[in-house]
Amino acid sequence: MRILHTMLRVGDLDRSIDFYTRVLGMRLLRRKDYPDGKFTLAFVGFNTEDKAAVLELTYNWGVDKYELGNAYGHIAIEVEDAYRACEAVKANGGVVTREAGPMKHGSTVIAFVQDPDGYKIEFIQKGTAGWSRGGD
Repeated sequence: MRILHTMLRVGDLDRSIDFYTRVLGMRLLRRKDYPDGKFTLAFVGFNTEDKAAVLELTYNWGVDKYELGNAYGHIAIEVEDAYRACEAVKANGGVVTREAGPMKHGSTVIAFVQDPDGYKIEFIQKGTAGWSRGGD
């Protein structure tokens, strides 16, 4: 088994695709309208779906906002340099909600940014995590 994708409901699909592709550097892998169901799906990722987990952006036609609730946490992305990644996000009009730096009570360098719908994305600087990922 493996994780295929994580689905996020978005209020403006083009705005979200722009954020994930232009600001974070993902690629739009596929997009399809479902007129009978009145929704559109777009898949974005850093790699193809057969090689890595991706994000499914779901736009339900006519719904422009969602309540995020308090159960959702964040998406984590490994970056080479969290400080530079934050600067790139800001330079492209994105929002940094926690500047890069060591996490509280640890040495892992992290940062948080926010997508246009308010979803949090954590940057984890490569090589600084105080734990080992499987296969490392």
